[in-house]
Amino acid sequence: MNELWRLSASEVARLVRTREVSAREVADAALQRLDSVNPQINAIVDCRPDQVREQADLVDIELARGNDPGPLAGVPVTVKINIDQAGFATTDGSRLYENRIAKFNSPAVDNMVRAGAVLLGRSNAPTFAIRWFTSNLLYGGTHTHNPRDPLLTPGGSSGGGAAGVAAGIGHIALGTDIGGSVRYPAYACGVHGLRPGLGRVPFHNASLPEATAGARRAFGRTSRATSCRTVPATGREAGRARGRGGYSGCRAAPCRCRMDRGGN
Repeated sequence: MNELWRLSASEVARLVRTREVSAREVADAALQRLDSVNPQINAIVDCRPDQVREQADLVDIELARGNDPGPLAGVPVTVKINIDQAGFATTDGSRLYENRIAKFNSPAVDNMVRAGAVLLGRSNAPTFAIRWFTSNLLYGGTHTHNPRDPLLTPGGSSGGGAAGVAAGIGHIALGTDIGGSVRYPAYACGVHGLRPGLGRVPFHNASLPEATAGARRAFGRTSRATSCRTVPATGREAGRARGRGGYSGCRAAPCRCRMDRGGN
């Protein structure tokens, strides 16, 4: 099937769960799309293709065994650079933290993995997530561009996630939001953004537990994609999340980006 990256998260999950397409095919399509358009918009700043394919293969193995990999089976998801993802630096867009390698996933990331999602890459954000645009000195000092029009901002601080979703890089983007850091980029890039109530989705970064990065939120191409990612916090996660907020992700149908039309 061509251009799997154009489908919604729910459509991808259905196709993978019914084995009409493999999670590996979806991962390869996502990686190809990333290679094609990301150099023009600088939405994703760290991607490890071998790890992406390994995750997808595990989903296919579970399906082959007759097991249910979860509601997001094989769906590519990006994670903001201020959210812990094991083995990756939680840089917060700052050179001060470029070597702060997370040993554990944030609970919100674990929720994605348990749901069967494939972690595609790390989405860009302004330093310390406190700007209404997306740029920092750590990742080349180049702004993240809005894929609908490079003259327009993708917003911030979760601008990399929103731009990626709008351009078809990943079907869900996990971000953070205190004062609009998911809602404004969703508006700017023309995708759906969901900010659940505090405590609904767990927030905790073991790499810097004293820091608060806002509620975990999400972007998606459809409102259904965003709502399906509001995984409730329970047990120990709920204790961590209380008073700190939570994350989730979302997405809408990808735009006919300027790069698809041959524009600059």
